[in-house]
Amino acid sequence: MGESTYSLPQWKPKYNPWAVALTVTLATFMEVLDTSIANVALPHMAGSLGASQEEATWVLTSYLVASAIILPVSGWLSNRFGRKRFYMTCVIVFTVCSFLCGIAPTLPFLIVARILQGLGGGGLAPSEQAILTDCFPIEKRGQAFAVYGMAVVFAPAMGPTFGGWITDNFNWHWIFFINIPIGILSLYLSNRMIEDPPHLVERRKAYRKFNVDFMGLGLVAAGVGLLEFTLDKGQEKDWFSDIGIRTSFIAAMVLLVWFVIWEWRHPDPIVDLRLLRNRNFGTAVFLQLILGMTLFGTTVLLPQYLQTLLGYSAERAGMVLSPASFVMMAVMMIAGLAIRKIDARLLAAIGYFVTAFGVYNLTRLNLATSFGDATITRVIQIIALPFIFIPISTLNYVGVPIEKNNQISSLSNFARNIGGSAGTALLTTYISRSTQVHLQGLGAHLTPNTIPLTHYTETVRSQLQHGGFGQAQASSGAMGQAWHQMQLQATMLAYHNAFIVLAAIILCLVPLPFFMRLPKKRVQATDIAAH
Repeated sequence: MGESTYSLPQWKPKYNPWAVALTVTLATFMEVLDTSIANVALPHMAGSLGASQEEATWVLTSYLVASAIILPVSGWLSNRFGRKRFYMTCVIVFTVCSFLCGIAPTLPFLIVARILQGLGGGGLAPSEQAILTDCFPIEKRGQAFAVYGMAVVFAPAMGPTFGGWITDNFNWHWIFFINIPIGILSLYLSNRMIEDPPHLVERRKAYRKFNVDFMGLGLVAAGVGLLEFTLDKGQEKDWFSDIGIRTSFIAAMVLLVWFVIWEWRHPDPIVDLRLLRNRNFGTAVFLQLILGMTLFGTTVLLPQYLQTLLGYSAERAGMVLSPASFVMMAVMMIAGLAIRKIDARLLAAIGYFVTAFGVYNLTRLNLATSFGDATITRVIQIIALPFIFIPISTLNYVGVPIEKNNQISSLSNFARNIGGSAGTALLTTYISRSTQVHLQGLGAHLTPNTIPLTHYTETVRSQLQHGGFGQAQASSGAMGQAWHQMQLQATMLAYHNAFIVLAAIILCLVPLPFFMRLPKKRVQATDIAAH
């Protein structure tokens, strides 16, 4: 095990760092909860606003696109305008736009409000992680990120259940209104607790000497926006068979390549891509990308499996996910303490290995899986994620100048966000295509004279006839039921294939954390004084 080493904290906040951590965690909880809670209410929004289900999905897409656009530039905005000012502006924008979403009389009004809400919500996470990094010495950052991570994992798990309860007992408007008191409280505490460290104040003064890189700002906004649109709408539009998806993808690639070339040469880039040359940060960005695929991909796939194949409601599917989040909250604290005594790279490697096993274990799900078995399977699948999230988030900042903390947080969150979008899109497409392959394979082995098929249809036909159906209707119904069962089997096998592929990818990541360096040993203030 490598020797744990630490660097000297150069600044201490006026208030207790843990009070600051709880303050920023409150806004995190509000933003992440809102992202997942809106999914359940989409049908209700569509019916209330006179829109189709497809049109209503823009309520989600618009937020994701806006959030993705602001993520990579939030570090630069924090440096230029002050992190506290930028953070509080994001809280205000998110809270005010939550109110506008709640009173939306039409779908276009709601979509515009969601775009603005996404711009506010997307800027919160990078600022929060940079605040924690500055407030805590590196030997305590693991515990700080554990507190932050508890909100990140708990909010999306309770979102569908809570959202379903609110929608059923009140109406969809209240899923946005509940953000208002939380936002006001967060704003008050942020104003009291959060402050910019001296290095950031000096950085802001230096930034005023540079002209704003409008070209970089425009390129990243357009490129990331089009990429997020492509990932979110690709499966729905059958990917490159649709001219709109082809156009948006090509435009996104051209703009993003142009953006990389432009920013690499710019003296004051919107996104400092040169930071990727740092071994720790470059490795961490890649690992965050895969973490996003794992966390968001399986969080989407498992409820889909439960609702599509086992007939669960959205609320009941959410209840399967919720216990795992409570378990992971406890594991977060264990991982936060363990990182102080155990090599962070070893913890991350163990986390990836156990997570790979947990994802592969999802292949045990079948068409007869009980609620309890599904819940336990989900717990096993995500129980080791804190041992990935906390070490990688901590090692992320090693060897990077302290004034670059805002940029580090922005790019890390952007990588995780894009990984989640890409993972969800690719896995959903893979399942759709794999289902067709399995359907053809199963169909090729079933002929009218196949013994299992004959036995099954005879049993169903007999049951239908006892239920009052005529012989012709019962025979037709039996064949229809057999076809339906074959579709369910094909879809189940497709999900199993997706879980195997994802598990194999995660397993390949086990050695990568060892490419990262541990932080240097902290120099005690008394030692400095002695010299």
